[in-house]
Amino acid sequence: MTHPADPEALESLVGFWLDTGMIDAREAQALGRMGQQPAPKAPSPRAPRGNKPPPPRLRGRNPVAEARQLAEAAASLESLKKAIESFDGCELRRGARNTVVCDGAYDADIMLIGEGPGGEEDAKGLPFVGRSGRLQDKILASIGVRRTQNLFISNLVYWRPPGNRDPDPEELAICAPFVQRMIELKAPKLILPSGRFSAHSLLGVTDGIMRLRGRKMTYSHEGLAAPIPCVPLLHPAYLLRRPADKAKAWADMQTIAKLCDELGVKRDAPL
Repeated sequence: MTHPADPEALESLVGFWLDTGMIDAREAQALGRMGQQPAPKAPSPRAPRGNKPPPPRLRGRNPVAEARQLAEAAASLESLKKAIESFDGCELRRGARNTVVCDGAYDADIMLIGEGPGGEEDAKGLPFVGRSGRLQDKILASIGVRRTQNLFISNLVYWRPPGNRDPDPEELAICAPFVQRMIELKAPKLILPSGRFSAHSLLGVTDGIMRLRGRKMTYSHEGLAAPIPCVPLLHPAYLLRRPADKAKAWADMQTIAKLCDELGVKRDAPL
């Protein structure tokens, strides 16, 4: 992360990061202190990832196999949640305050899957509770979809990546058995990947989110009884930066509302 030399520019940038949920208040305070000190020396070049030895606490372990074993043993969403909360095979956990597994109605037919926890989510232990999450709630409520009644929410990873960076392939691979088992146990009628990263990871596609958003697609993995209808969404953090594109999000809601009716998914009265 690059820090501007101008203190006023730094203050403005930190304010933007805080406002969009990229950092939390503690990190904002730390960055503010950095602006009052000489710039740190550039770090030494790191060795390629493939040559990096595994962390001492994971050396000799196979965290993907461990996650798969725990996931397969879970017979309910509650037992799976407890298994994830007890799992220590992902390095992201070391820097997180809370394990953020899921929220919403366990019997909901719609499942929203985001990328990973942000600052507020890490602090509260719940997904999509920051500013972008509140916007997501309002957008979905416009067609009668609410987390308290007919929406179940989770993420690709359950611990906040440092600096809100994207999860790396290793972290995704470790959490994947839990994600897949959660979908199996939840058996939703409709999956909504929130944002480009979630859509790419779940659907195995590389198209930009503007080409994916609002499209009727299907999710599947080996062992899943049948493919599940899926509609990628624009991430609410993007909409906070580009409010003009909320019209696109509204159009996507109309697609989802129509698909819900086709699938027999019950919705509440819209806002």
